[in-house]
Amino acid sequence: MEQVIVSEYNPEWKKQYEDERVKISEALQDILMTIEHIGSTSVPGLGAKPIIDMMVGVMDLDQVGQEQIDRLMKIGYEYVHKPDFPERKFFRKGKWRAGTHHLHIYEMSGAQWRNNMLFRNYLRNHADTLAQYYQLKKELEARHKHDRVQYTAGKETFIQEVINKATEEFGAGR
Repeated sequence: MEQVIVSEYNPEWKKQYEDERVKISEALQDILMTIEHIGSTSVPGLGAKPIIDMMVGVMDLDQVGQEQIDRLMKIGYEYVHKPDFPERKFFRKGKWRAGTHHLHIYEMSGAQWRNNMLFRNYLRNHADTLAQYYQLKKELEARHKHDRVQYTAGKETFIQEVINKATEEFGAGR
């Protein structure tokens, strides 16, 4: 299993996202509605595994066909079929178990899109919650250094609680 290493926040993550955003926007210009930087690298001040997570919003997931997959492959993104997650298309840039960028394509009207935006925006606006999340990530890193699955599972309850708070504060539309 991939080793879990939570790095201190790096302002370069924003630039890396911006560089990729341009390439992805060009590759998916026929179906892309918007693209967002998500995950911990998108939250200033939050330590993270140094993987740039991005999500593309589309009208309908069925718009993502072989032509779009081929275009993303040309800019370094490999399609990773995940039948357990039918609500998204997932692409990885970088080697297996050592990816540098993750691209998630969702329908903009879907719950996954909404939840990612709520979680990110809540952390950006609540320093206390950001600090609690960082502390949890460091504790999980120490406990599950060689088990990314357990590390990720250990964050699920906290993430859902934040999404619930964000839904109350921001409403379901953000």
